[in-house]
Amino acid sequence: MRSVRTKRTVISALMMALAMVLPMFLGSIPNFGRSLLPMHIPVLLCGFLCGWGHGLAVGFIAPFLRFLIFGAPTIFPDAVGMAFELATYGMCAGLLYQALPKKLPYAYVALIFSMLAGRCVWGLVKYRLVLMSTNLSFGVDAFFAGAFFNALPGIILQILLIPPLVALLAKFKINYNYSK
Repeated sequence: MRSVRTKRTVISALMMALAMVLPMFLGSIPNFGRSLLPMHIPVLLCGFLCGWGHGLAVGFIAPFLRFLIFGAPTIFPDAVGMAFELATYGMCAGLLYQALPKKLPYAYVALIFSMLAGRCVWGLVKYRLVLMSTNLSFGVDAFFAGAFFNALPGIILQILLIPPLVALLAKFKINYNYSK
């Protein structure tokens, strides 16, 4: 049991590190990098591999830690909204993957539901932040643009990359998302 806990912690730390550096590599792609959603990938993987608690923690902490280290994303409203969105991704991915059969089609189901839940939470948090600030506006058009249209390259990348990677890592027994 202690070994599993240690492995979950190490993988979570690796996913946190990836959440710090992936935006530098993917973000450097002109006019395209930010829409690849580079922080989302390691958070989702953390949920799948380590469970909902680790996914939630990495997802919530990553945007704030990245702001403290690199100054991006901006703390308000971006990092605040992303913290809740990414925490939801990590939590839902972990919960759904644990509950569903460990077969590739179910990894896609867990991913898609996690992505939808995260985007809904992001929209609700962003709306709440707008109500608190007089110089921001956020309507239905802004929600769909930010959550889906502008993020489409990242959504496609996540769908193409994450479930096969989770299945591959499961073959190598690098998956600690189970309860004992």
